[in-house]
Amino acid sequence: MIPTPIALNGAPGSPYTRKMVALLRYRRIPYKLTQYGMGGAPGMPKPKVQLLPTFFLPNAQGELEAVVDSTPIIRRLERAFEDRSVLPPHPVTGFIDYLLEDYADEWLTKAMFHYRWHYAADADKAGEILPRWSRIAASDEEMAQMKKFIMDRQISRLYVVGSNDLTAPVIEASYERFLDLFDAHLKQYPFLMGNRPGASDFAAFGQLTALTHFDPTPMAVTLKRSPRVYAWVEIGEDLSGLEPKESDWLDAASIPATMIALLKEVGRVYAPALLANAAAIAKGAETFETEIDGKPWKQQTFPYQAKCLQWIRNEYADLGHKDRASVDKILSGTGLSVLFQK
Repeated sequence: MIPTPIALNGAPGSPYTRKMVALLRYRRIPYKLTQYGMGGAPGMPKPKVQLLPTFFLPNAQGELEAVVDSTPIIRRLERAFEDRSVLPPHPVTGFIDYLLEDYADEWLTKAMFHYRWHYAADADKAGEILPRWSRIAASDEEMAQMKKFIMDRQISRLYVVGSNDLTAPVIEASYERFLDLFDAHLKQYPFLMGNRPGASDFAAFGQLTALTHFDPTPMAVTLKRSPRVYAWVEIGEDLSGLEPKESDWLDAASIPATMIALLKEVGRVYAPALLANAAAIAKGAETFETEIDGKPWKQQTFPYQAKCLQWIRNEYADLGHKDRASVDKILSGTGLSVLFQK
């Protein structure tokens, strides 16, 4: 049991905070959000890894503990609160939703971080605004120091998501294709998962709050290529008034071509990154090189994404024989089947 209102700490500039707050609103789960940023909420337990948002949930002994990582938190909320689920009940569409949630959390975030700290105008805006979210009353002198600290720190960490001069064209081209593909899908359905949102919708929403409504460079790209996606993000902020029906999920027996096209984009860019990263980690390497979208890619290895690959494989392995055959058929030709080949 999880008592409400659920306490969590986050920040407006955190895509994962935006993901989870929008999800809580949609599910009509009472919550109370503190905005102390990475400094943590005073008087509350600290997470082992400082990530936002941090949820404060009861452990087996009923004591509050700091919990991070949005994907397992969503599953925990599903077990505690039955109404207005964000997980498609059919195993096939549930697996697609999981794949797309992971893609948004782990690949779209490359675009988010890249645009924000690669371009001078975007970095300057972020440096001005981000520290004020948690210290609105601080003096201009203090803010100037915080701006420099944040910009220096974040720009120096671009390597973590793989953003560099070599990979920048790949990241930006992928974001532009995503906009086009999502735009085409939204002409048929209001959400990735049909006529009601899945976890993947909230994951995409979280990253897009930055890409479409905060950072100047990707905002301009979005407005030019897809005003529809720009508007979708604003709609997704509060879906508490939506009244979903079970029939609103995508039909597992009739996955639309627009979804197949989106899955092809995931296979085109995210799958090779996952495989190359995992292979490098298995060898004990600190960096990996591969080819993505016909172009060279090089970055530091990312242990968490090796776990993501294993979790995707676990989800696939948990499918029944018939459902796995259906998934195999859907993924055929998308470039994603290689994730499950031995």
